[in-house]
Amino acid sequence: MAFVDAERHRETVADAAPAAVRRLDPVLVDRIAAGEVVERPAAAVKELVENAIDAGAQAIAVEIEAGGRRLIRVVDDGRGMSADDLALAIERHATSKLPDGDLMAIATLGFRGEALPSIGAVSRLSITTRAAGSASGLEIVVDAGAKGAIRPAPGARGTRVEVRDLFHATPARLKFLKSDRAEALAVSEVVKRLAVAHPQIRFSLAGDGVGALSCPPEEPRPEGLARRLAKVIGRDFSQNAAPVDAAREGFALSGLVGLPTYHRGNAQAIHFVVNGRPVRDRLLLGAVRGAYADVMTSDRHPALALFIACDPRMVDVNVHPAKTEVRFRDPGLVRALVVSAIREALARAGHRSSTTGGDRTLAALRPHSGASLYDRHAPKPIRPQPIGRSWQAPDGFGESAQAGFDAGFDTGGQPTFAGMTPSADARAGAWAEGAAEAGPDLVDHPLGAARAQLHETYILAQTRDGLVLVDMHAAHERLIYEKLKAERDARGVWRQLLLVPDIVDLGEVDADRLLAHAETLAEAGLVVEAFGPGAVAVHETPAVLGPVDGAALVADILDEISEFGATTTVSDRVDAILSRVACHGSVRSGRQMRVEEMNALLRDMEATPHSGQCNHGRPTYVELKLADIERLFGRR
Repeated sequence: MAFVDAERHRETVADAAPAAVRRLDPVLVDRIAAGEVVERPAAAVKELVENAIDAGAQAIAVEIEAGGRRLIRVVDDGRGMSADDLALAIERHATSKLPDGDLMAIATLGFRGEALPSIGAVSRLSITTRAAGSASGLEIVVDAGAKGAIRPAPGARGTRVEVRDLFHATPARLKFLKSDRAEALAVSEVVKRLAVAHPQIRFSLAGDGVGALSCPPEEPRPEGLARRLAKVIGRDFSQNAAPVDAAREGFALSGLVGLPTYHRGNAQAIHFVVNGRPVRDRLLLGAVRGAYADVMTSDRHPALALFIACDPRMVDVNVHPAKTEVRFRDPGLVRALVVSAIREALARAGHRSSTTGGDRTLAALRPHSGASLYDRHAPKPIRPQPIGRSWQAPDGFGESAQAGFDAGFDTGGQPTFAGMTPSADARAGAWAEGAAEAGPDLVDHPLGAARAQLHETYILAQTRDGLVLVDMHAAHERLIYEKLKAERDARGVWRQLLLVPDIVDLGEVDADRLLAHAETLAEAGLVVEAFGPGAVAVHETPAVLGPVDGAALVADILDEISEFGATTTVSDRVDAILSRVACHGSVRSGRQMRVEEMNALLRDMEATPHSGQCNHGRPTYVELKLADIERLFGRR
């Protein structure tokens, strides 16, 4: 049936008389352009807010109705416009953002064919503006491409843009919009990303379907950025992040990257800013995945904000109609900078693990009530009431007391704890029989002093203000892995020489592309040389990989080079082997450890980078503060 319909369509097209070439109506041209730039309300909000930022605004307020379909209002306190500027602002191919006409040096957020005429072609657009020093404001209205006259209007300094009934001039576009809530969330995401990119500007967002967002202006310092990110990513982000500050060959990288154990289920908390422009770039996402590959599972995503500053001529921001993608002149350099900077920041973080691990632990310890730990509407716990039975406290505990017990904590439940003893007792009074004395200063270490081994798997340590529970196998696995990597970096990768070189036919273009990275591949243990036109010979491979399919390995490397301009395929595979070696060589669950061994493990963790998570990305320890424990037992 589908085949018959396709045949009919071809016959209809063939029978149609060819039309004469003609110019399209200007309004239709604007509507076609609007389809490229303004595909949904969030895109219109992005264009309008970016215009406000380029106008020097210090405060920007956004309001929407029905997800932005019924109303979008953006108010700023920027420079405003004169009558001449206002008349040109709604014309196509008119801009104030290319003063010298150089497309290779775009230093503003705008340009890609100003969006105002495109928005006005598919909605009811009104612009009210007042320039600094003007006695009154000006207003112009554009309805489905029909431009009205400029007339005086009251208004404060700056510009107010209102977009009503978006896509009313192109009803077919409305069918492709999602629900009002989904569109409102997309608007919220756009405003948040712009707020991260420009922390010195006040942002506010209001409307149905979005939570009220209010971001006060922050000073241009790391502390200000941390406060802005707390508003957007989460209030506990700064406590679980490491600073990044690196530069290489004209590129400067700064920002904050989340600890590996502070992760999310999607990539919404990943923010990239290039010269003040929020972007979603495959190259940068790939670099982040590569940087976290060694410390985070592949199905989780980090939280971070990275700012890249460079000469505008080193990046092309004009490769996408909505300006959401960029293209770097040297993508391999940028990827290497991002990967190395993130890895160095995480290494400097040492053994740190996310503070949210304690919250998850407390949630697991609380009695199950059917309500979430963070549900503010959950019923408050009921305090136990005395049941009128008096009991005599044991000697030394003072006078008799009234006591009451909830279900589950009555005397019948006490035998459960009878006979339950730790596998190893390291309490202060148990040091005997020549055991090394654990000085009182041990509890002042970040991971404290070992007190017990529980179920021959977990180490319980006491700190000055809480306790730490360590998964000894996971922690030791990470320690061995980091040691193996350090030894590999110190002596290089051992290579095995192939008796018969593996010849791989690639074609001249792919062969040249691979050979351009021959030095990097040799450092990772893979030695390749040219072997005639369009072919390469694989002479040596990393010894730890064992037998290698040269053609398949080279194909994977070329895919990565084509996508990112660089490759870490070989080194990643070597790391994967070292990780498996570390797993098999680490202390196993079920082994009883002496006190000295437990404390030595804690001290090694404190001195080893990435020891807060195992090779598979899971936390190696959780920490509970004394205040949290007291709240758990109702003492606070």
